[in-house]
Amino acid sequence: MIYINDHIEDLSIEESMKLISEQRRQTVMAISNEAVRRQSLGAYLLLQEGLRDEYHIAEAPVFAYHQGGKPYLADHPHLHFSMSHSRKAVACAIAQHPVGVDIETIRPYNPTLARHVLSSDELEEVEQAAHPALSFIRLWTMKESVLKLTGEGLRMPLPDVLTTYRDICFQTIINQRAGYVCTIATQQQ
Repeated sequence: MIYINDHIEDLSIEESMKLISEQRRQTVMAISNEAVRRQSLGAYLLLQEGLRDEYHIAEAPVFAYHQGGKPYLADHPHLHFSMSHSRKAVACAIAQHPVGVDIETIRPYNPTLARHVLSSDELEEVEQAAHPALSFIRLWTMKESVLKLTGEGLRMPLPDVLTTYRDICFQTIINQRAGYVCTIATQQQ
């Protein structure tokens, strides 16, 4: 299940801090940028909402971490989640199997960045697209969601991600009105 909040600027930091675990409160308080603090809170609150609505888990989740740093729910290791945030929106995916999510703000196409992170086939696809910026952000979120799904992080060269992991299913949400692209990655069952 995917949860998205694209009204993150309405979130009250003070009120939200009362709703989260002590562990998350410490993490959030270590963030100096108020907008990023709000985003981190928003993504965590979506996780709480999803756990409550889908799995009837009322307590604020506490994280433990796999060796590579990927978080999991300490009290519910059988459930999987992934959180992401951007300037325009935050997202959280929750499932009973590994999942990854990435959400990014739509911004102007940057050919230099594209050449750095895309394979030659992907670069050609983007450059021939009617909307290169959307095409690029879609591919970027696909790559990031795979890396979150696998726990690989940015240890793999970005141009190779989609060719290395061919057994991944994607769901992409493009919301031009709100200014974001969100992709959820799961392994084929």
